[in-house]
Amino acid sequence: MPDTTYRILMNGVTGRMGYRQHLLRSILAIRDDGGVALPDGSRLQVEPVLLGRNADKLARMADEHDIAEWSTDLDAALADDPAPIYFDAQVTSERKKAILKAAAAGKHVFTEKPIAESVDEGLELVAAAERHGIINGVVHDKLYLPGLMKLKRLVDGGFFGRILSVRGEFGYWVFEGDYLPAQRPSWNYRAQDGGGMVLDMFCHWNYVLENLFGRVEAVTAKAVTHIPERWDEKGERYDATADDAAYAIFELAGGIIAQVNSSWAVRVERKELVEFQVDGTHGSAVAGLFGCRVQPRELTPMPVWNPDVPTSEDFRAQWSEVPDNRTFGNGFRAQWEEFLIDVHHGRPHPFDFAAGVRGLELVDAGLRSSAEGRRVEMPARATS
Repeated sequence: MPDTTYRILMNGVTGRMGYRQHLLRSILAIRDDGGVALPDGSRLQVEPVLLGRNADKLARMADEHDIAEWSTDLDAALADDPAPIYFDAQVTSERKKAILKAAAAGKHVFTEKPIAESVDEGLELVAAAERHGIINGVVHDKLYLPGLMKLKRLVDGGFFGRILSVRGEFGYWVFEGDYLPAQRPSWNYRAQDGGGMVLDMFCHWNYVLENLFGRVEAVTAKAVTHIPERWDEKGERYDATADDAAYAIFELAGGIIAQVNSSWAVRVERKELVEFQVDGTHGSAVAGLFGCRVQPRELTPMPVWNPDVPTSEDFRAQWSEVPDNRTFGNGFRAQWEEFLIDVHHGRPHPFDFAAGVRGLELVDAGLRSSAEGRRVEMPARATS
């Protein structure tokens, strides 16, 4: 069978994630490896077309990576009939209108999340995708992390028995920008620009929880802005109007309780930047980005609380590491390859706009819970 080449319009690739994970480690890596291999022996090759607002950055990037085309004109690029796929990694506030244009142009769409700034905007995208008959996908990168893939293997294998609870810790210290330059873009901390911990991370937590443990049925959350002033990329002070931390209890289907703390104002005292501890009747596990440690019921020690005697046990040494048993590639690339294959075969991508809307529903419920100081039940929508 002859090979197929897909031109991909890549918007927002001058940003950190768009460049590093999607362009460099996914699309260019696929291109340089000769494309995605199919069972019939043919390959799906890719040809990126760079889009953005900064012509100088785009030109330098195209020259450095041997990319033939780039443009600052989205409308003209969308009129490019030979390019069947549009990818969006822009700031959240610019995403919806660009995706609507791409869908109207008949492009299949793969996008970063959150897919929009509100549930209603997300539903607009779902309706547009259905109306124009396009294949659509939303980045679900956390599911492709080696640690969480090992955790999913344990869940599917019945290691935990009945799962009781999930405890998640995510975050690190993002410098304010005066003492040391901030390692995240300043728009992340301005609500008016689509920033905020809840909007950024609850979309992730929704797909992690629903794909590993069960649908989120209710949430109790508190969103806060711990650091009210920061300094931007030019060294200018600005008011941080978006939440930089969120503390949440998620009630999952089947009675599982998940507690997840997310913060850009916390110093890390754990093995990885994100860790999930899962406790079940038959065993427990702690999974991070790469590693996963377990303690089965048969090897569970019997600690005794005694405040008068210093603890002599090395509790972390009582856990065993789950072996890799396979080679784990870059998760962003893995999902890109799956999306390209789905486009090639004309079939729906499992992590679609509707999945993105469910993430926005959790964002909405979390913000309402925080603002109103109460438990909020998740809606039963057709997107579920």
